Amino acid sequence: MAAAGRSGTDGGAPTRTDDSAWAGLAATVARLRERAVATLRDRLRRVGAIGGLALQAGLAAALSWLVAHDILHVSQPVFAPISAVSTLAASVGQRLRRTVELIIGVSVGVFVGDLLLAALGTGVWQLALIVVLAVLVALFLVGSAAVVLQAGATAVLIATLSPSVRDLEIPRFVDVLIGGGVALLVTAVLLPLNPLRVLNRAARPAFDLLSTQLDATAAALADGDAGPARTALAALRQNKGELSALVEATQGAREASTLSPVHWHERRGPVGRYARAAEPIDRAMRNTGTLIRRAVSLIEDGEPVPASMPQAVTELADAVRLLKQQFAAGHEPDRARVRALQAVCRAGDAYREGVGFSGAVVVAQVRTTVSDLLVATGLTQEAANRLVRRAFGELVRHDAADAGE
Repeated sequence: MAAAGRSGTDGGAPTRTDDSAWAGLAATVARLRERAVATLRDRLRRVGAIGGLALQAGLAAALSWLVAHDILHVSQPVFAPISAVSTLAASVGQRLRRTVELIIGVSVGVFVGDLLLAALGTGVWQLALIVVLAVLVALFLVGSAAVVLQAGATAVLIATLSPSVRDLEIPRFVDVLIGGGVALLVTAVLLPLNPLRVLNRAARPAFDLLSTQLDATAAALADGDAGPARTALAALRQNKGELSALVEATQGAREASTLSPVHWHERRGPVGRYARAAEPIDRAMRNTGTLIRRAVSLIEDGEPVPASMPQAVTELADAVRLLKQQFAAGHEPDRARVRALQAVCRAGDAYREGVGFSGAVVVAQVRTTVSDLLVATGLTQEAANRLVRRAFGELVRHDAADAGE
């Protein structure tokens, strides 16, 4: 009876239970290792992406202190480096605006603080009233969170330090002007961002997401399996992060090419073209979502899938990849245009071979998405629509029922 409780083993040999436990432990360790490696890779990528910002902030802080303290002889100009770092901490593309907001906020705080101090004197309730009124005035004038914060902080300084520190207002203004000016100098001249690199880094995830889900949908259509298309649709719906990063990057690229003399020549070239592509890429994302959703319905309803339909979706994915590559290289995206129009040709073939209701919607969405991509390459909407109609061919359709006769 005792031997029966050993799960079929003799002596000290490992049991099946032991083997399962070790296998489970090994799998857990492997998952933890993969997660740790992925986390480390993600954090290193994050440092690489914003490492330039750290260098800009350090240089701007040091220079703003040097200018204020050693050149203009401002006593303890702590707000100069703070203003510089605050300007650089703003989202790329909003640094000029942040500098203006800092100046407005300080102006409101100084004006309200001095006015009420002269009328009411100092004290706890006076401090509260000064801050409340400074914030309300800032909200009324601008409404920006940065302006409100600066107005409130400056009002606190005026209300608490003015009685003991003479002429606080002028150094505060000088600090903000120096800090904001030095920050813009660093970003524009000393350590300027490469606008094309900023755009490439931000656009790559959006392009990759779009092309990957189109590939998965093409495979689902070819195999008659709706599962991969459903997964692709769910993944594509989670695109807010990629699109917001692209929009922010276009703002940063425009700012960099406007402020930095080194990149002035790029404003109307690849940077300008790339920056204008954000909106049509957003539309292409939405239209691709409709395409994938109707592809799922097509498969589930058992509608006919001409061989040229998955080919059209595959070539559409190839066009997205080519657009990413040619944008990254700063080249005219002519190859992407050609491949996109090839996708329209295949969609026209599928339509004429015979498709059902959802199949007709898939074909229509290929046309619409290609039109969006052509606009992203720099064509006008009218020119894009004209090329799409020409590539699609005749609108002579053979219904699926007629095809069987």
